[in-house]
Amino acid sequence: QVQLVESGGGLVQAGGSLRLSCAASGRTFSSAAMGWFRQAPGKEREFVATISWSGGTTYYGDSVKGRFTISRDNAKNTVYLQMSSLRPEDTALYYCAAGWGATPSRTSPGYKFWGQGTQVTVSS
Repeated sequence: QVQLVESGGGLVQAGGSLRLSCAASGRTFSSAAMGWFRQAPGKEREFVATISWSGGTTYYGDSVKGRFTISRDNAKNTVYLQMSSLRPEDTALYYCAAGWGATPSRTSPGYKFWGQGTQVTVSS
């Protein structure tokens, strides 16, 4: 069992930055690919970014590429999402997730455990 707790969300003006954190419990964190997804009201869950267990492979959604950076610290059982140049359309509930597929997945079924989410609101 892995428990995931997101933090770092909040209200920020357009153009600003935030760093989200996802703290994981469980000894299997270091072997898991970790992903970030987001969901805005009335919209489907959207892939944001994922990182392999070693940190050597990362993928990003097209809408955040070049603005967001995913990273991890296996010694701290934590994955991060550095978000820059934020836009109002980035407003959503952001979730982290853990999965053990052969490669980091860009879709929700590739993840077994999910956090409760942290709200990010970007004002114009």
